[in-house]
Formats: sequence, structure tokens, C-alpha cells
Amino acid sequence: MKRVKIGGQAVMEGVMMKNGDRYAVAVRKPDQEIEVKVTDYVSIGSKSVFFRIPIIRGVVNFIESLVIGVKTLMYSASFYDEEEDSESTRSVEKQRTQKQQKKSDDLAMYGTVAFSLVFAIALFMMLPAFIGELIGRVVESRVLMSAIEGVIRLAIFIGYVALISIMKDIQRVFMYHGAEHKTINCFEAGVPLTPENVKKYSRYHKRCGTSFLFIVMIVSIIVFMFIDAPSAWMRMLIRLLLVPVIAGISYEFIMFAGRSDSWIANALSAPGKWVQRLTTREPDLDMIEVAIASVEAVIDWREYQQAMHDGKIEN
Repeated sequence: MKRVKIGGQAVMEGVMMKNGDRYAVAVRKPDQEIEVKVTDYVSIGSKSVFFRIPIIRGVVNFIESLVIGVKTLMYSASFYDEEEDSESTRSVEKQRTQKQQKKSDDLAMYGTVAFSLVFAIALFMMLPAFIGELIGRVVESRVLMSAIEGVIRLAIFIGYVALISIMKDIQRVFMYHGAEHKTINCFEAGVPLTPENVKKYSRYHKRCGTSFLFIVMIVSIIVFMFIDAPSAWMRMLIRLLLVPVIAGISYEFIMFAGRSDSWIANALSAPGKWVQRLTTREPDLDMIEVAIASVEAVIDWREYQQAMHDGKIEN
């Protein structure tokens, strides 16, 4: 049996877990029952060797993760949208065909993905770059200006996360985020997945998306230090074109950190874990139960952990 790396994401009142080309979403419905939906999909990376080249695979994986993330988030939210809908709205919805509903959902999903990308690039990349250009009028050193721009980028990112964490719904999502990490940590430690066992583990994880975004910020500081062009608009354009490269490099780092327990990997992963203090909260046992249900839908963890203990896992 080959070693697996399960990844996940918190959604509204639930958790998504992904193993290879299968992912599952477990949601605690308003009636307190746990609904689990399993989806098989074919990743872009499996279609061509080109998409598995280092750096490029990071860009592909980031886009796929964003699409799956938005899709599962919309799915989890649908349970609570239905709860809040009026009877008249429900009757209208029932009249819509399944095909029309799917088409509408797909359009909404891709629209949300596109908006998320544009919003993130504008807020975390282009806005700091614009401020940096203003600072550049009084700072002659390109390296110093890039460093200042990077500090501004980190401040905006951390400030944004801290601001949304005030929202009650987001706080619950962050609790499910903690449940996701604890469950994966318990699974990777080879300990049976029970709510009580999972509760003991850390809510921080080296392969977290929060750490990925933090690494993107750090890598962008280093990369942008080498950018020099005769005009401001050209420097902004180069920054924009380098966003996929930065995402690809950051992905390779996260994968390295996830595979290695060396002191270098742990030291470089530490800042990302610090930021996870903002994006995770301690979950309750009911939330952990949802996360376990999501894992059980994508892998037989008992069989896998038995193989771990028997030394039958291949790297």
C-alpha cells in the first residue's frame, strides 16, 4: 500500500477531505444529521506529463483546489440556504429542471472562482504593488522598496484574516478548520480516529492552505526584488504575469515541508503555523465527528493504519 497524503478544507458546518482523485464533503445539517457526499474526478495532472512538471503542477493544483473548494463550499451552504428560503421560493425552485439547476450552479461556481482570483490578486498583489510604487518615489533602492511592499502585503493579508475572523459564521468555519487539521494529524500518526483521540492532536498542519498563502507572500517578496522595468505600468504587468510562477514555487515548498520532518522544513513551516492561529479554532467533539466521517468516505483508515503498523506502507 502506498503512502497517502490527505488534504482538506473547512466548509459551512462541515469538512471536505480529498484523497487522490476522490473527495468527500461531510456536513452537519440543520437537523443535526451528517450528510456525506463523495465525488470522483479526473485531475488535469493525470491527463498530461506537462501538467506534472514542477512549478507548473503547483499552478494546476492551486486552480483545481480553488474550483473544488468553491464547489464544496456552495454545496455545504445549500443546506442552510434551503432552511432560510420561504415556502414560495421553494415552490419556484422545485419547478426548475435538474439540468437548469446544474447549469446555474456551474455558472455561479465558475463566476465565484473567477471573482475570488481577481479579488485576491487585486488585494494581495496589485494593491501593495501600487502602494510600493508610491513609496518608490521617495525610496531609491529597488530592494528596499520591494521589502517595504512585501511588509505591506503581509500586513494586508494578516489584517484581512483577522478582520473576517470576527464574523460568527467564519469563527465556526475556523473551528471546522481546526477539526480538519486535528483529524489529519491523528490519521497520519496512526492513531484510531475517534473524536476523543483526534481532540488531543494539534490544530496546526504544515500543508495547510493558510501556510501556502503565507509562503506566497514571502516568495513574492524575494521574486519581486529582481523586477526592474522603466515604467510603473510595466512593473505592475510583470508582477501580474509572475503570480502563477510564485504560486508554483510556493506549492513546491509546501509539498517539501509536508514530506520532510527535518529541522529546516519545520523551521521554515513555523511562520505559516503561527498564521494558522488566526484561521483555526479549537473544535468541539461534534465537529470532529464530521471531519472523521469525511475521512472515512475517501479511505479505509483502519486498513491503512494497520498497514502502517505492519510496515507495509511504501513511500
